[in-house]
Amino acid sequence: MSNESAGRVLGLGGVFFLAKDPQRTLQWYQEVLGLEPNEYGGFDFLHGQSAGRYPQAARTIVSAFSDETDYLKPSALPYMLNFMVDDLNAMLVRAEAAGATQLQPRENTDYGDFAWFLDPDGRKVELWEPKEPREG
Repeated sequence: MSNESAGRVLGLGGVFFLAKDPQRTLQWYQEVLGLEPNEYGGFDFLHGQSAGRYPQAARTIVSAFSDETDYLKPSALPYMLNFMVDDLNAMLVRAEAAGATQLQPRENTDYGDFAWFLDPDGRKVELWEPKEPREG
């Protein structure tokens, strides 16, 4: 049986999580990250927007980490949210103005720049500004 006729996953359709005060949490994401609420009570990310900005680098990564890792610390939750952004510096200015504190120094890699902080429920949030892959 070929993969075409068997069906396949095309991407991540959503992230759903529990919050102590969902309205407060969603308002925090609106204020700190500038996300615009949709009619369903969450936020949408249109794939065309990220692909237009980063034709080769825009992607959603799903990865399992060892349960021994400290990468998600200081959050005690077993997952982290990663948001692709188009201007990490501007996002950090907005986040810090709203009272968010970076958890560790900003990191620059060949596939993008990263920064981290906690949301009101203690979830670790990672901001990622991708870099287009180098040719050759």
